Amino acid sequence: MSNGIGIINEQVKAESAWITALRMEIGKVIIGQKYLVDRLLVGLLGNGHILLEGVPGLAKTLSVKTLAAAIQTSFQRIQFTPDLLPADLLGTQVYSPKDGTFSTKRGPIFTNVLLADEINRAPAKVQSALLEAMQERQVTIGGETHKLPNPFLVLATENPIEQEGTYPLPEAQVDRFMLKLRITYPVIEEEKQILEMMAVTDKTFAVSPVVTPETIARAQQVVNEIYMDDKIKDYILSIVFATREPEKYKLALKDYLRYGASPRATIYLAVAARAQAFLQGRGYVTPQDVKTIAPDVLRHRLIASYEAEAEELTTDDLIGRILSELPVP
Repeated sequence: MSNGIGIINEQVKAESAWITALRMEIGKVIIGQKYLVDRLLVGLLGNGHILLEGVPGLAKTLSVKTLAAAIQTSFQRIQFTPDLLPADLLGTQVYSPKDGTFSTKRGPIFTNVLLADEINRAPAKVQSALLEAMQERQVTIGGETHKLPNPFLVLATENPIEQEGTYPLPEAQVDRFMLKLRITYPVIEEEKQILEMMAVTDKTFAVSPVVTPETIARAQQVVNEIYMDDKIKDYILSIVFATREPEKYKLALKDYLRYGASPRATIYLAVAARAQAFLQGRGYVTPQDVKTIAPDVLRHRLIASYEAEAEELTTDDLIGRILSELPVP
């Protein structure tokens, strides 16, 4: 197996050369936010959707736009509003009186990178229209199914503070996001750089595409080949099952969890851990890869109980307890 891992290591080294160039290109616009950039790359490598949550002004939208500009793919931005209709997103059928036929007018969802800005401001009927696209990467318009381009990523933003005029996202939709990121304020040194760079009237930045979809597709194939030992697989399963049946793992969390993580959590935790290993230049997954990415995969899949809310325990707190108390292989 060591020979096999050595071959995979060489493949990772060969196919990850563009990561440095992409980071540098994003760094022309985005100061700091290493966590955000790293997780965007994990989503890109794992072909998974990402939900970004943070207060206004933390460069969530700018980061997504910069990432899209730095890869040679199509990009669409949709401002989710209460009056948005499913047809505004998916497209519709247009009747032609001249020949009496219908033609399909495709909506902005037919793109590689879709920025769903303020996603929780659109009503349930629009959110439901995203379900098929996010899971099956296809759209049905007028009874006809249309495949979406590859890669297809939904990168959505939401504001956790201003809840007036917002709609809670359906659990079925939230579960389709591979990662949910909590974006925090930059440190003072980074904010000083932001001040020096951004405190001008003309904030136009030239971002050049440095990677092609074909290169990304090859990297995704290598990510799929990254070695994961059975002990790591069992560790992933124990983390997920500990959210459902904590008492079986001798964790005193039963009263704090109403619902545990779904099987998608198991799948995405494995995929994201492999992508994390790829970013570290390794052809194998370590327990630390799993622990690093686990909060982002799990935080939106757990539903805390009223007891947890009364004690001001968040899902991040509960995940932290699971990761700290479960035996690590």
